[in-house]
Amino acid sequence: MFENDKSDFTEHLVTINRVAKVVKGGRRFGFAAIMIVGDSKGRVGIGTGKAKEVPEAVRKATENAKTKMVRVHLKENRTIHHDIVGRFGAGKVILRSAAPGTGIIAGGPMRALFESLGIKDVVAKSTGTSNPHNMLKATFNAFKMSESPKSVASKRSLKVNQITANKSDN
Repeated sequence: MFENDKSDFTEHLVTINRVAKVVKGGRRFGFAAIMIVGDSKGRVGIGTGKAKEVPEAVRKATENAKTKMVRVHLKENRTIHHDIVGRFGAGKVILRSAAPGTGIIAGGPMRALFESLGIKDVVAKSTGTSNPHNMLKATFNAFKMSESPKSVASKRSLKVNQITANKSDN
């Protein structure tokens, strides 16, 4: 994890991939990096960068992530509002809200994404693929489908307490 002094963003390096191009004289190596940038208050972005050296690939990925930041609505600044399923390519992720004290139960790149986002309690399961690109994009797809009770109430012309009331009074 990289901490940047001049801003309040946290940066997580997810993966570095070395790729080779075979030419007449041998192999030419390049590097591809995936970075996650977040402010720990509900904003996060993922970015990719490619270059001949690792530091340059990381810098490009960080700049790319800062341009692709999105806001995610959090419940009590610690978890998501409801259970969500996100899909991208062969990747499928299931995100579930959790009780206080549960912690982040997630694997690989999703854990770094939740830490950058500021989520403290969540249970996540990834099925289909372990490719970090597809896992992160599926998680972003899930975040796009998540809604806060306030937005649901405004769409239905109701009050927030009518949306969040228990279902037992049917």
